[in-house]
Amino acid sequence: MAELAPRKARKGDELLVQIDSFDAKGRGVGTALDCRVRLRHAIPGETVRARVLRRRRNEIDGVVLERIAPSPLSVSPPCEHFGSCGGCSFQDLEYAAQLDGKRLLVETAFERIAGAVVEPVLPAPRTFAYRNKMEFAFGSRRWIHPSEPPAAPSGFALGLHAASLFHKVIDVRGCAIQSPAADRILAAAREIAIEQELAPWDVYAHTGLLRYLVVRVAATTGEILVALVTSADAPEVVERFARALLARDLGITTLVHGVNSRPADTAITERERVLFGPGWIREELGGVVFALSASSFFQTNTLAAEKLVALVRAAAELRGTEVVWDLYCGTGTLALSLARSAREVVGFEISAAAVADARGNAERNGIANARFHLGDVIDGIAAAGSEVARPDVLVLDPPRSGLHPALFPTLLALAAPRIVYVSCNPSAAARDVEHFLAAGWRLGRVRPIDLFPHTPHVECVLGLARDG
Repeated sequence: MAELAPRKARKGDELLVQIDSFDAKGRGVGTALDCRVRLRHAIPGETVRARVLRRRRNEIDGVVLERIAPSPLSVSPPCEHFGSCGGCSFQDLEYAAQLDGKRLLVETAFERIAGAVVEPVLPAPRTFAYRNKMEFAFGSRRWIHPSEPPAAPSGFALGLHAASLFHKVIDVRGCAIQSPAADRILAAAREIAIEQELAPWDVYAHTGLLRYLVVRVAATTGEILVALVTSADAPEVVERFARALLARDLGITTLVHGVNSRPADTAITERERVLFGPGWIREELGGVVFALSASSFFQTNTLAAEKLVALVRAAAELRGTEVVWDLYCGTGTLALSLARSAREVVGFEISAAAVADARGNAERNGIANARFHLGDVIDGIAAAGSEVARPDVLVLDPPRSGLHPALFPTLLALAAPRIVYVSCNPSAAARDVEHFLAAGWRLGRVRPIDLFPHTPHVECVLGLARDG
């Protein structure tokens, strides 16, 4: 064992680190030599020996070499791919400790705001089998586990990219955070592709037909959508694959074929055609039935999202007379869930496909008091002009980066008596909230909720109010 570094750490030095928390990227965080040390695959409560990869001022990034003392908070991860796959960070950390760690992330983000009160994180109803959508990659370069023999077959995989290795695909035999029905579909698709000798995508050569398998399983209706993404139309080959998959009697209610001929490694398609069923499935959330296609944006944890909607409703304090503006409405998840408790709901969204979905969802649910405007938020508000009554409640669910600075003059001028801010990035939310506090709004309690167990991600619902 190398000698432990006695003073300022340099690259290659080894340190003993006791992990006390985790950061927003899922890295374990501890202290050594007056520096904060961040390590992947380390959990609170354990002591590890680590090698320094880089140091910047008082921040060290390192790699775990040896676990000296286990964490009393550790549990056995149920997934055989945990640690290799980049999807989960904390299957080996007990769930209560995950919630405590997420609350600490939110408290740290809001510590500069005097009087901010962060409630305990609302737990997810399910900690496993909670995701309603997964995108699995086909790959010609299979990631070989260290326990496998060197001669293990490496030319075909269907699963998830290995952590930090975009060109390698783990041949996933089961995913603990998705539905068991999706596991069965994944296994069948793999068998059929191999039987029919279909070539998987090569990320370097940009060759191969099979690119992605997308599986959506509705938590409330049980309906299942499968989308096969290929690099070319190849109708005869794709239809043969589809017939074989449907013949397995896996409960698939609709099957879609999409084409992505571009080099970019993504499941986003240039064109689609429906091979079986209506091309969409139904999912219920907040008392609204949504039609979800392969590309529709929707919360991936339906049961936890139901709790999120309840928090938004509580923060909005609707009595039936209010005009609600939803400035990042997407497919209308929050807007339509609030519509029956409001006089009118107006959604603004830059994605044409999302606006089309929102309007269709409103029509299917018989919601007549919801309107959706297509375009940039600032331009959309200006274009709406006198056609739309000023908001009594403003719902903000911005992207992870938070609100664009150029938007604040417009928002502050609206002077909505209540603002409901939904955030997946506590740091960005705290930064944005300061603008509203300086302009006269008051911050209520910060309500975190866990939509993604075993990851560092945490959502927050914030209520702001002003007098007059």
